[in-house]
Amino acid sequence: MALSRLSLRSNRFLQPSSTTAAALPSSLRRHVSTDTTPITIETAVPFESHLCDAPSRSVETSSSEILSFFRDMARMRRMEIAADSLYKSKLIRGFCHLYDGQEALAVGMEAAITRKDAIITSYRDHCTFLGRGGELVDAFSELMGRKRGCSNGKGGSMHFYKKDACFYGGHGIVGAQIPLGCGLAFAQKYSKEEFVTFTLYGDGAANQGQLFEALNIAALWDLPAILVCENNHYGMGTATWRSAKSPAYFKRGDYVPGLKVDGMDALAVKQACKFAKEHALKNGPIVLEMDTYRYHGHSMSDPGSTYRTRDEVSGVRQVRDPIERVRKLLLSHDIATEKELKDMEKEVRKEVDDAVAQAKESPVPEPSELFTNMYVKDCGVESFGADRKELKVTLA
Repeated sequence: MALSRLSLRSNRFLQPSSTTAAALPSSLRRHVSTDTTPITIETAVPFESHLCDAPSRSVETSSSEILSFFRDMARMRRMEIAADSLYKSKLIRGFCHLYDGQEALAVGMEAAITRKDAIITSYRDHCTFLGRGGELVDAFSELMGRKRGCSNGKGGSMHFYKKDACFYGGHGIVGAQIPLGCGLAFAQKYSKEEFVTFTLYGDGAANQGQLFEALNIAALWDLPAILVCENNHYGMGTATWRSAKSPAYFKRGDYVPGLKVDGMDALAVKQACKFAKEHALKNGPIVLEMDTYRYHGHSMSDPGSTYRTRDEVSGVRQVRDPIERVRKLLLSHDIATEKELKDMEKEVRKEVDDAVAQAKESPVPEPSELFTNMYVKDCGVESFGADRKELKVTLA
């Protein structure tokens, strides 16, 4: 089933003239691809709400935005596929958690907010970094522990960071980012800023006590905190029905409103995040449960096939894949041709390959970098060798 259906008004807008369109050259017929004229699309699945009215299923968008969704998600998917290959080649070491399948969350969220709104997430952070405006070469450099990386090659896969876009990581401890996210929301309210914080966590982290402690304070103080449960149905390798007595995560806030969203539909994510931001600025925290799915295992050490069948994964790909849903939308409403989309994917593949090549050229950090970013700058703390005789370095 196609992702969404255009309203009658939008269908008329997108239909080419029956007498002349076929005769026009492709370059002239494709003007609608970059058209920013508002069009309305209805989400395929209704929202479910808790203690609040659900937002409208009619989403205002444009041809150019839908096309940008396709390109951005294609970049994210290709980046994660390349990361898989680099990991298997041992150019990426340590932990590595891939996001392929969940791309609609990153692009839909960005379409609803600004770069002044903060985002903080768990260790599955590569695509969120790209969504915040991060460069592919910086992502690959960080994955391979190179100097040019977004965390100077010292964070690795789980600790991407982009402060100038209010992206605060990238956290390896399950659920640890949730109190930090509520702290960011507190800072925004304290500073009288009209911005919000999106705190992302998985269904596995949804049972953490610190989630409920942080949510309690956020509700008491009416903080502009939006807690986003990325429910991909398998916390590590445990199905939600085995780990959660109540898997309706959007209701877990009890006294805090919640919304369940089709997390494989970029436009539904956009609508939900727009609704949540408006709510949080006026009324305080809200919980969003994004119903999504990851194609890879929990991490690169997990084949992802011991607790689910290959048929299950391929079934989700065929029916719910976020990129294919947008592709069908673009084709069925004459926003782009199959060839144009294939050409775009080829461009994305080259862009990713070039970024990998550039990242490999970047040097690794100097050994002295082990001692930086640990204490306040110029604090004068000295590090000695084991015998306390040889001064190793003065910590910057």
